[in-house]
Amino acid sequence: MNKVKIVYRNPLEKHQTIDYTIEVFDNELSNSWFSALQNLLREQKYLEKNFCFLGFPDSPRDLDYICRELLWAKNEINDFFRGEYKIEENYSPLDLRPDSINPNQELMNKLHNHFEVLQGTVWGLSDWYKRADYTTKFAIRQLNNLCHEAESLMLSQKKKIEAPQWIRPSQITTFLNSPRFQFPTNLKRTFDKSCYDRKFGYVYLHWTQIGKTLFEVFIDEQGRNIDQSVCEAITHLRYYSGEFDIEWSRDVTYAGDYPWHKNRMDQFAEWLTKNGFDHSNPEYNFGYHEVGKIINLQDPEYEWSAISKHLDIYKIEAGDVSAEFNYSWADKDYYDQQISRLKPGYDYSSSLLNK
Repeated sequence: MNKVKIVYRNPLEKHQTIDYTIEVFDNELSNSWFSALQNLLREQKYLEKNFCFLGFPDSPRDLDYICRELLWAKNEINDFFRGEYKIEENYSPLDLRPDSINPNQELMNKLHNHFEVLQGTVWGLSDWYKRADYTTKFAIRQLNNLCHEAESLMLSQKKKIEAPQWIRPSQITTFLNSPRFQFPTNLKRTFDKSCYDRKFGYVYLHWTQIGKTLFEVFIDEQGRNIDQSVCEAITHLRYYSGEFDIEWSRDVTYAGDYPWHKNRMDQFAEWLTKNGFDHSNPEYNFGYHEVGKIINLQDPEYEWSAISKHLDIYKIEAGDVSAEFNYSWADKDYYDQQISRLKPGYDYSSSLLNK
């Protein structure tokens, strides 16, 4: 059985490390993912570290930090487009969470919509993005990263107060310029109410394209019909890569004792039918796709406490291939490092202007 070892370290005290091992499931999709991950490590692709650990309520990347980053991105975009496109909303902790408990979902939806308009899709980049310089392209990208990070952080901090056993930490392991592969048609999934189960310690394919899934639109828009949604790009899973997500929270499954989850999935099934989406059509490729699980875990609270002190991936080993990532989002020149790595892709997107 294939295995993946991940070494984590404290980004502020880099000599402190812990590690975990993933057992890869023995099936076609999991083996394809493992091979793609090996290639990422073999090619020394640059690991994304400023959007990696979500929903850890005690993260040093707190809401003040995220809002400062959002303000930087907003100002870069507004300064570059000089009135042609302007982000007018404010992004302070009080704006994002007016009552100190509940996220301002309307504001977060507008923030994500700015990203969708400015970026476009994988198969149709916007002219805004093509025109942008290096720093502005990076700022547009950050709108998406920071939006999801802020939402996840606020929800976990809310749960820490109201229902601490249901904190939802997760790990998003992505690489700059990661190659994407067509998702095999024979492995695409139709809808059933268990395909959105999430299990503690399980590893899932990462969503590697721009836009929201139908399930995300249903959740974010609180069940409003598609024609009422504030969303420019609704997409279905077309690609996979060697990137992956780890579910660090407690199991939430349709078969388990989770009335709120069952109710949500029942409502989602009704919403799909009401909006004309055929449950039996595999092209929608519903749900989360498992590729492995972490072995020898202790209880969730123990692991949350351990990982919260080590929110930086230092090394990944996949079989006989490994790569070290000796940098951190806490480094002073981290954005400059990322922009430098992203320049080839930025140059390509700019070359598409007027084509």
